[in-house]
Amino acid sequence: MVRRRHVIYVQGYDPRGLAEYYRMFRGEYRKFLALYGFKGDIARVDGAPDRNASLWSVHTQGRDWQVDTTYEFLRWEDIIRRDFERPMGWAIVAALHALLGAVFQGGLFRVLRAHWRFGLFVLYPYMLLLGWFVSAGLVGTAVAALGAHFGIPAPLPALLGIGTAIAAFLAAIRLTEPTTYMLYLFQDAASTAQYARRERADWEERLETFAGYVIEAAQTGAADEIVVVGHSSGSFLAVDVLTRALARDPDLGRHGPRVVLLTIGANLPIVGFHRGAQWFRDLIARLAFEPSIDWVDYQSRRDVMNFFPFNPVTGHRIEVGNRPLSLKVVPVQFRDVVSPERFAWLRWHFFSLHFQFLRANEKPNDYDYFMIVAGPFSLPQRVAMPRAVTDAVAGDETAARAAWQRIAGHPQAPAALAPARGCDTSTPTAGAP
Repeated sequence: MVRRRHVIYVQGYDPRGLAEYYRMFRGEYRKFLALYGFKGDIARVDGAPDRNASLWSVHTQGRDWQVDTTYEFLRWEDIIRRDFERPMGWAIVAALHALLGAVFQGGLFRVLRAHWRFGLFVLYPYMLLLGWFVSAGLVGTAVAALGAHFGIPAPLPALLGIGTAIAAFLAAIRLTEPTTYMLYLFQDAASTAQYARRERADWEERLETFAGYVIEAAQTGAADEIVVVGHSSGSFLAVDVLTRALARDPDLGRHGPRVVLLTIGANLPIVGFHRGAQWFRDLIARLAFEPSIDWVDYQSRRDVMNFFPFNPVTGHRIEVGNRPLSLKVVPVQFRDVVSPERFAWLRWHFFSLHFQFLRANEKPNDYDYFMIVAGPFSLPQRVAMPRAVTDAVAGDETAARAAWQRIAGHPQAPAALAPARGCDTSTPTAGAP
């Protein structure tokens, strides 16, 4: 059983940063404790001023088990916020350039074939921009026509109409941004395209720093398991970080703690489908065939901001042959995670549903982010026997005893279900959860 875990979280392209994520984690962790009846506490955020990461500790206790988790939040919101200082016009033009590149190079069509819902999500801000442009043009035309109707001499009606159209266009964008996220999505699209073309030296410098933190956790930490988490666009950054760490320490995962890559709500193809991103496809292959690293990718059909169903290896046309994959793709049914009322609301609130990957469950389920973070079983164990490990810690005494028997008798127990290195390998007693 895992007693000490180190979670290294790579956030997506989100300028809110540490404060928002810690607040969300703290609130959702309390819901997790209440759902299962566990005891636990979470410490305040800590971190050296010169370190691009902050961390907090979590202590969770269940029936006859306890886990101490160090949650390390890798920080690059300063870079993202600098991106958002770029003018609105720059973001729109750069995003249009990224779209044209995706069209002419075939990337957009590959996205639509891989997951049409994500393709529509990619096109959504552009269609919104077109809608605002047409609407503003109609308003300007109406104002010009009114001016001519009331006898205003030319060319004043035309100039008035053009000025009104421009003002209406800018106002529509600014006033609706808190709801539509159009400019945010344009900044994201432009920056991701730059990253795919290897034009973001500031990103790469920070990712190299993050790789050092992974190596440091493996070499100096006391964890039984290290889980590198990438959510949303943080998924392709987590792939990058972990391959950089492997390049610097080829024995990563072979010495010290087990190392697991967890991608959730991933959108790897927005980089991998770029024609010039062979370098990134090579990173995916490096991890997918690395025997010392376990890779688990959770994805959901309902989430329009991830790809489903999608295999990150074969979906990027990487030849597998007879080589064993360290990658496991696992579907998540959000209707089985939350109440029917909550699910009915989530299905029409796409950003909230996308973040359900990081939130507490309302019902015990095989997928549970906080059980991955704070529970006593390793992530590979959860994937191999999801129902058994859930029953072992959350079921009543009879269900827990039966679950432990199934775990002990699993035919893959010597490999897939081996306890984390450094932990007690004795068989649980009959009364243990």
